[in-house]
Amino acid sequence: MKKRYLLSGVGAVGASVAGFVLKDKDKRDKLKTTVKNTTSKIKNRNKETTLDDAGIPDQVENNDRSQLENAKMVSEGSQFGVNYYNEIKEEKDKTTTTS
Repeated sequence: MKKRYLLSGVGAVGASVAGFVLKDKDKRDKLKTTVKNTTSKIKNRNKETTLDDAGIPDQVENNDRSQLENAKMVSEGSQFGVNYYNEIKEEKDKTTTTS
């Protein structure tokens, strides 16, 4: 019985805090932006990691077979992965500065 009252009290306090925080439009917008950024980072975590790994194939922590082959090609003189990484980063920088 005590557990039920405790959980109800915690829920009421949580709802009060959420109401207080979300009452102000600026705080609400800031929270929305933070949530969107966090979810996009979580969704795109592997994409960013793969792109960053393409730029530095011999310095990655994840030593899977494809990364080791890419590092070997770069050490032999291939610049495909490095050039691809640089082009994508330049495009991303252009879109960031224009928007």
